[in-house]
Amino acid sequence: MQPIIETIPLRHMASGDVLSLQVYKFIGAQSGKKVYIQSNLHGAEISGNAVIHQLIEFLLSIDATYLVGEIWLVPVCNPMGTNERAQHFSPGRYCTYEAKDWNRIFWDYEKEADDLAAFAKSQLLLEIEVVRHNYLTIIKHKFAQLLEKINSSSSVPFTQKFRYKLQSLSLDADYLIDLHSSTNQGLNYLYYFHNREQSSKYFLLDFGILLDEYDGDAFDEAFIKPWLALEQHFQSLGREIKFDVDAWTLELGTGMQINLDSVTRGIEGIKNYLIQKCVLSNSLFFESTRLNNQMMFIRRADIKYFAPIGGMIQDRVNLGKSVKVGEIIYKILSFNKQGELPQVIDIHAQAEGLVYDISTNQAVNEGEFVIGVG
Repeated sequence: MQPIIETIPLRHMASGDVLSLQVYKFIGAQSGKKVYIQSNLHGAEISGNAVIHQLIEFLLSIDATYLVGEIWLVPVCNPMGTNERAQHFSPGRYCTYEAKDWNRIFWDYEKEADDLAAFAKSQLLLEIEVVRHNYLTIIKHKFAQLLEKINSSSSVPFTQKFRYKLQSLSLDADYLIDLHSSTNQGLNYLYYFHNREQSSKYFLLDFGILLDEYDGDAFDEAFIKPWLALEQHFQSLGREIKFDVDAWTLELGTGMQINLDSVTRGIEGIKNYLIQKCVLSNSLFFESTRLNNQMMFIRRADIKYFAPIGGMIQDRVNLGKSVKVGEIIYKILSFNKQGELPQVIDIHAQAEGLVYDISTNQAVNEGEFVIGVG
């Protein structure tokens, strides 16, 4: 199966060069769901690019009859962040010109919806697919209005143009997957939303973190938040309804690295998810598909530990370790420069939890991130 490859101009630079997106659209022999997968929204988080490459290689190897619907793949979706450097390091988390996180800029229809309660009431007796069509039509109409300001003579800051390009590709998707990794050193896990626990198991990962508090500005949040809000309005009217709409952020290992295990877990999980969602034919993978994956679900009420004093991190607990209250989770060697000998300070866990993220740099200034415990 060969993809339709579309190159989309993204940003014209002062040098005269043009940065672009490239979209690989694989269209199945039968119509069905639309899957949108992107990677590298944060510049240092590159492992998802290898996952998308393997997906492309895999889809090239199968016939279109094995795909129901379409899969759109967008690797290196933020070339500005990917190309950013500070000597040997690739930060790329922020648009430095506007001082904004690249993944906190997206348009959320739910924040602008005039009266979702009234809309839900008007759709109460309709079939769920009709409701989805009507709602998506309204979202698209509202989204299209953003273009008027973008094309005006005063224009808009670049982050608004950037978000429009990415969201215009994904707005009508059924399933959205945003591939990230830790900017530091992290486990393989995913973020999931309310009432999506069962589907999250299809990714075959060990850990899932529930996003139960969010502002809607992240890419996955902006996509699914309007649908979750409408589900809640239907529930308040006495109708239980769940749209077949999913949004996921997969966190695959460590920043600035392509870790083979993380890439393998990512590609296997995405394939299995697409099989369970009947986008890919199960006949291709008799032995590899798994319905019931054992998964630990964690609430996002995590604790991030920041250095209380500048120094060098020592004896830090390992990724994936469960810690108990009062346990030493790291030590910090401080050269205080006050006419005293160096001091080693023990840092104790405030609560039980799982270590899922640790800093790459073990030399920290006061107030810098050291460890994340879910």
